[in-house]
Parts: sequence; C-alpha cells; structure tokens
Amino acid sequence: MSSYPTPAGPAAGPRAARRRLVRELLLVAGLFTVYKAGRLLSTDRADEALRNAARIWDAERALHLPGEGAVQRLLLHGDALVTTANTYYAGVHFPATALFLIWLYVRRPAHYLWARRVLAGLTGAALALHLAFPLAPPRLLGAARLIDTAQVYGPSVYRAAPAEDTLANQFAAMPSLHFGWALMLALGMIAATSSRWRPLWLLHPLLTLLVIVGTANHYWLDAVVAAALLGAALLFVPRPRAGDDPGRGSGPDPETGSETGSGTPVRGLPRPRSTVVAVGAGR
Repeated sequence: MSSYPTPAGPAAGPRAARRRLVRELLLVAGLFTVYKAGRLLSTDRADEALRNAARIWDAERALHLPGEGAVQRLLLHGDALVTTANTYYAGVHFPATALFLIWLYVRRPAHYLWARRVLAGLTGAALALHLAFPLAPPRLLGAARLIDTAQVYGPSVYRAAPAEDTLANQFAAMPSLHFGWALMLALGMIAATSSRWRPLWLLHPLLTLLVIVGTANHYWLDAVVAAALLGAALLFVPRPRAGDDPGRGSGPDPETGSETGSGTPVRGLPRPRSTVVAVGAGR
C-alpha cells in the first residue's frame, strides 16, 4: 500500500480560490482606503508644508543636486512630450501597481505575499512621514520657478488650489510613492522572473523619476527617501527563495501560503492541511 498527501476539505477548489481572491481584494482595498484617508489629515497645514519645501529646496542646492528645472525644460520642448509626461503621472501609477500584484497573485504566489508586505510597509512608513513632515511639491514653491505642467497642459489629477482638493493631499510630496511603488514593481518583476531581459524593468522607475521631477510634482530628495524606505522594508520582509513558488495557479492562500490545488507550502507560512489517501486499498 502506498500513500500521498492531498489538500483536505475546503482548502481546495474554485470556491475556496474565489474566497481567497475576494479576501485579498478587500485587504488591499482596505489598506489603500486607510492610506488615502490618513493622507488627508494634513491638508490644512499649508504654511508648514511651504516652509518645509523651502528647506528641502535649500538642502538640494547645498548638496549640489541638479535642478529640477533642467528636467522640466526637456519636457517643455514640445506640447506632446509634456502632455505625455502628465498622462504617465496621472494614469500609470495605480494601474501598473495593480497589474503587478495581480500577475504575481496568479503566477508567483510566494512573491505576491512578499511584494504585498513590502508595499504595505513602504506605504505605512510613507503615511507616517506625510503626517510628520507635510511638504509642498516644487510646483507650489515660488522660489523653484517651475511650471505646474498638469494645470497648464493637462491632464491634471489635482485641483489648482490645494485647500479645495478633497480627494488628494497635495502636501504629501515626501516620500514619492510614485517612485517607491515603481521601484518595487521593477525589483519584484526582476526577482520573480528569469528572463535575461528582466533588468529592463528598471526603465519604469527611471522614467517615473524623470516624470515626477519634470512635472514639478516631486523633488529629487522625495525619490531618495522613497528608495531608502523601500530598502528598509526589503530588509525586514524575507524574500522568497528558489522553490518557494509552486508556479502557475489560482493564487495563494494568505493563511496557508499554498496555491489552489497544490499541497506545496510557501516558505515561512504554515503547511496546508492534508489527509492521507490510501492507494490500492480493497484490491
């Protein structure tokens, strides 16, 4: 008589997979809602945000960082170029991150759990810094002499007057989550794939950096701080090792770490329940 482990009870099957998917969607949506609501707590601190902006601007000059205006002048060579940059800023950030997580959920479950935790840590740290250090972007700082390209050329995701903006906190420039999330996307795809072309994913954060600076939505230091916070999150969240991902499937169970229809556990998480099925009994 021989035996082999199989998933038991509701741990397997399309219904369980749907429940896990719904649970993940609710979790991610809940975290995002808390983040967005938390950011709005500092929208009435305009004077403090502008004082901090002047400090950051002076610090960048003291560090001899290149002026943000140099990047903006490149964008202003043509209306189509600056409009494309504005569209990239407004339309790529959230969809790209969502597609990244969805792809990992379906194809690389262990890497999905890792990326979700890293992004949650990065975003939580960013929220704390937004509340502790409100910062106006360079487009709102007169000393920077930069154009608000989104307001002039469109499209814009912000109201012209920050005090009237009830959907976004315009005083949350540091750190730049546009850059932080883009960098995590690139690092995550490099870690989760094996193509020799995977370093090209780094073009996404590079392009994002040029866009956020050229459109005057962020300072260079906003990206530096985002990269530092991401580095800290990566140090605290263990990266999946070779063999942790069971491959293609319906997605991971955050409670068991296993993929639907697979008894393979994700390293560092509990093993899925299994029963022993007798083979050849009664013969």
